[in-house]
Amino acid sequence: MIMIDTFPTNQMGDLSYRAGRVFPFGATIIDGGVNFSIFSEDATGCTLVLFHHGQKQPFVEIPFPEEFRIGHVYTMMVFGINPETTEYGYRFDGPFCPEKGLLFDKSRIVLDPYAKSVSGRTVWGRTPDPEDPFPHRGQFIREDYEWEGDKPLEIAPEELVIYELHVRSFTVHQGSGVKYRGTYAGLAEKIPYLKELGVNCVELMPIFEFDEFENPRMHDGRQLLNYWGYSTVCFFAPKAGYSVAGSFGLEADELKNMIRHFHQNGIQVILDVVFNHTAEGNELGPTISYRGIDNRTYYMLTPEGYYYNFSGCGNTMNCNDPVVRNVVLDCLRYWVSAYHVDGFRFDLASILARGEDGTPLVDPPLLDSLAGDAVLGKTLLIAEAWDAGGLYQVGVFSSSNRWAEWNGRYRDCLRRFVKGGAEQAPELYRRISGSEDLYHERNASSSINFVTCHDGFTLYDLVSYNSKHNEANGEDNRDGCNDNDSWNCGVEGSTQDPQIHDLRMRQMKNMLTILLTSRGIPMLLAGDEFANSQQGNNNAYCQDNEVSWLDWADLKKNRELFDYVRHLIAFRKAHPVLRNMEYRLGHNGTGYPELSFHGEQPWQLDENVPALVFAYLYAEDHERFGTEADCFLYIAVNAHWEEHRMQLPIIPAGMSWKLAFDSAGFSAAPGEETMLGDPGSIVLGPRSIKVLVGAP
Repeated sequence: MIMIDTFPTNQMGDLSYRAGRVFPFGATIIDGGVNFSIFSEDATGCTLVLFHHGQKQPFVEIPFPEEFRIGHVYTMMVFGINPETTEYGYRFDGPFCPEKGLLFDKSRIVLDPYAKSVSGRTVWGRTPDPEDPFPHRGQFIREDYEWEGDKPLEIAPEELVIYELHVRSFTVHQGSGVKYRGTYAGLAEKIPYLKELGVNCVELMPIFEFDEFENPRMHDGRQLLNYWGYSTVCFFAPKAGYSVAGSFGLEADELKNMIRHFHQNGIQVILDVVFNHTAEGNELGPTISYRGIDNRTYYMLTPEGYYYNFSGCGNTMNCNDPVVRNVVLDCLRYWVSAYHVDGFRFDLASILARGEDGTPLVDPPLLDSLAGDAVLGKTLLIAEAWDAGGLYQVGVFSSSNRWAEWNGRYRDCLRRFVKGGAEQAPELYRRISGSEDLYHERNASSSINFVTCHDGFTLYDLVSYNSKHNEANGEDNRDGCNDNDSWNCGVEGSTQDPQIHDLRMRQMKNMLTILLTSRGIPMLLAGDEFANSQQGNNNAYCQDNEVSWLDWADLKKNRELFDYVRHLIAFRKAHPVLRNMEYRLGHNGTGYPELSFHGEQPWQLDENVPALVFAYLYAEDHERFGTEADCFLYIAVNAHWEEHRMQLPIIPAGMSWKLAFDSAGFSAAPGEETMLGDPGSIVLGPRSIKVLVGAP
């Protein structure tokens, strides 16, 4: 009997090939070769293009035979490839009809959307070759990293203190004290610092492969780059330029090594992901990948074939298309399973809730799929619940308790109140309580509370500038937000005036104190704990220099502020009542309401009336929270420019009040608070906060 191979092998030069496996998409190393699988609905043909590493011309091009296409998927196994020295891309044939959204051009080589490693920008800041028509090429990853028993940490959301940072900015300054500055390895070297501060979750600004030389330009002798990376080239590949070993194709191992070390030290890693648009821009933008593969599948297009621009960046991903939805799901599953990532923050996430014509959907399929996905079941999902098209969904982004949101209303309300906005007080009470008015169907863990983030002023600049100063961006100060709710405390920018310096320090501490004693998940911006400044630039997206780099000399200069924040985080960890995410404001086992608000006299506050002075009291029930004894936390807030005396609530016999924090210049670690001289009242200095602990 004669046996006939179901998948006959074809030959081209030294390589042999046959029909491949549809799943998984991308390029997967197999025994003796590589399996390639890529989707295109509208293409009439596809060719695999293989390069020797670094060579401009391919060494072979293999057209996919028609019998290698299953549905809309082209798939092929190629044997004899050396994964260590080979790069790849594709040519797609098909109609070129822009008015119908069809942009096929067989002369172009495009990047695999599922590539796990991308060449072309493997060394940060190296000027690209303008003659290279195909700078972004796929490379192969061996999924053989030894995790040594590691897995995502799955820390309960209510336990988190999130710390947002930029991988390069965090350590690239020469004062950072690390060996591998500006890299994943350098970030791992800073773990002892993060542990001392007390944060247990880092949120990394985009690390998916992007092109820092997208729209490069010179201004006042400085090279301006796409520094932040909110312009993705490939969703599955880590930014090689953030790796010490990126030029050797080892960026994946370096990143995994960093994540493993973070996990060993009890710190989660979440990624800021950008699925709302890509680096291909508008009709005048470059063809890198998606545009040349299946333009009208991947992007939202007008009836005339132009790009809808709800992202403000030229194009908008068609996220609720079934194919694109699966790309997003595959991507996030990959990062959780292959990199052990603990969560994701979705940039301009309201775009994920739009249909293919941009209409907001009542039940967006993608959001439901992410919330119910099996692999992502323990993964933190955080939405920036707005977009550049005017869709603002804070509080209504999703009814699922799987989604948390950057609470922009918390940020705005707190900023306005602390600088003297008495009218904000009624709303601020709700924000401190966990924003039940926004998340009543869920709980307070839906609210990511923050005062600052990468987008806008740093905390120090928030109290040092009335207006943005983005002249260094070369856009005539037109870019960046104009509504900062900032106050310079009397002088614009730097000053030697000690009174203004002290006021600024108090104002920063005031905002941080409220933030870390509010219900919800707090988020800090890297460097705020030691008064990092961007010299008034509130949109440093293009500044790869001292504007963006953390200057670690500020840590020594502002050590008192660092210690204040460190003690606040420890205080939050020491008192579980602060981390309770249920909307329970009734009386508990202490006989007191679990959370109550007060005026200058205890229990006397009209929560509907503007105010500059108030206090809030947490009653910590030892039986409910598993602590040694009942405890009371009293946070007295004065946003007025005059001092005020606060009469203290009476607490049970055998208890006394101790001072834990005074934003005018005192903080203590838990258990090291100082006794009050007058146990019946306290005086709040102008624009200051005091935190008291009532305990046996």
